[in-house]
Amino acid sequence: MPGGLIALIVVVSVLVLTTIIVFLSRIRKCPSDKIMVIYGKIGKNKEGTRRPSLCIHGGAKLVIPIFQDYGYLDLTPISISVDLKSALSRQNIRIDVPSRFTVGISTEPGIMQNAAERLLGLKLSSIQELAKDIIFGQLRLVIATMNIEEINTDRDKFLEAISRNVETELKKIGLRLINVNVTDISDESGYIIALGKEAAAKAINDAKVSVATEDRKGSVGAAEEHREQRIRVSQAESEAIKGETEAQAHIADSRATLREKEAEAAKRAISAEKIQAARALQEAYAAEQEAEHARSAREKATLYANIIVSTEIEKQQKELLAEADAEMARRRAKGEADAIYLKLEAQARGAEEILKHQAAGLAQLVAASGGTADNAMKLMIADKLEELTRIQVEAIKNIKIDKVTVWDSGAAAGKDGKTATADFLSGLLKSVPPLGEVFNSAGMTLPEFLGKKAEVKAEINVETDDKKGKKQ
Repeated sequence: MPGGLIALIVVVSVLVLTTIIVFLSRIRKCPSDKIMVIYGKIGKNKEGTRRPSLCIHGGAKLVIPIFQDYGYLDLTPISISVDLKSALSRQNIRIDVPSRFTVGISTEPGIMQNAAERLLGLKLSSIQELAKDIIFGQLRLVIATMNIEEINTDRDKFLEAISRNVETELKKIGLRLINVNVTDISDESGYIIALGKEAAAKAINDAKVSVATEDRKGSVGAAEEHREQRIRVSQAESEAIKGETEAQAHIADSRATLREKEAEAAKRAISAEKIQAARALQEAYAAEQEAEHARSAREKATLYANIIVSTEIEKQQKELLAEADAEMARRRAKGEADAIYLKLEAQARGAEEILKHQAAGLAQLVAASGGTADNAMKLMIADKLEELTRIQVEAIKNIKIDKVTVWDSGAAAGKDGKTATADFLSGLLKSVPPLGEVFNSAGMTLPEFLGKKAEVKAEINVETDDKKGKKQ
């Protein structure tokens, strides 16, 4: 691959990676106590008009660099003290209404958009002053539509009217009313104090009338109760005498009946005791039988837990160990196969590189010899001639012959002038393959400059023990 293309790919990769990092760094998360306002190039809403900003409460959003930016609106409640003085009521009486309002930025979609448009970037003090002005105006308006009696006695109606008017105006700037607390109401003319005194006096008079009425009812009721008591006492005494007589007769009858019932009760008690004793024995035998069954079941369960459960656990352990060994063998075999594959692949790449370099060297050698293959072969053989000769000589170099025994009859040399000993050594030398034979076995022809046939003549003077004896 050309170096310029690689550099271009690296530059493009760096640019893409940098762009991704920049975009990821522009992802902004919105806390639950804040509203994130994204402004800039936002897009269009459902009606097709362009939106000035996008408000998000919770979650996260990608803020596109250059085209968009963001800010936060704090949802922390804001406490505003409104000390309204000399507010004119419907009766043209000026009153003082000290109160405390708690407001906060609304999270409703439409109102939240108003807050983004009108409150983003303002400090807390500025927001408080803006809300305070709205509250002052609406509070004066509500007081002007109500009587002092309604304001003082029906506080729920008064607070509901304040909440309705104030919250309607606060929504226009993105705020909502959380709580209203009116501490006290007073006026300069003392009208409210007079109303309080009037109510207190009326309550006192009503209480006094109630006390007198109850006293009268108590006296009349006491006299009637005394008369009724005397009548009922006389009737009770006469009925008591009659009752005593009848009671004595009833006592005698009751005693006789008591004796009969005591005898019957004793009889029933003895029978009940015997029946209960028999039932107790029966229940005891049944309980013992159930206990024996329970003990047998417990022993059976114990035996099952000690033998069968332990056997099952041992079986599962052996299965898990076998699976683990099998998995280990599979992983080991896979690792060995991967290692062999990598080794063979590396050897193949190495052999490929060697062959490539050899081919390149041969190509240069042919080019240097004039482009003729024969000349190139001559150069290669000339370069390796010394080594070839050395290999031929070393073919018999390391042959160890401890002892050679030659039986020579002392006959004359043969036709070629060699004796038996000379024939042995000559045959030993001829066992080394000549260069011509080596080339023939390889399918090549020995170059003519090395000779068509090489003859080796060796004259060996060997003095055997017999010849030494003849000379002597």
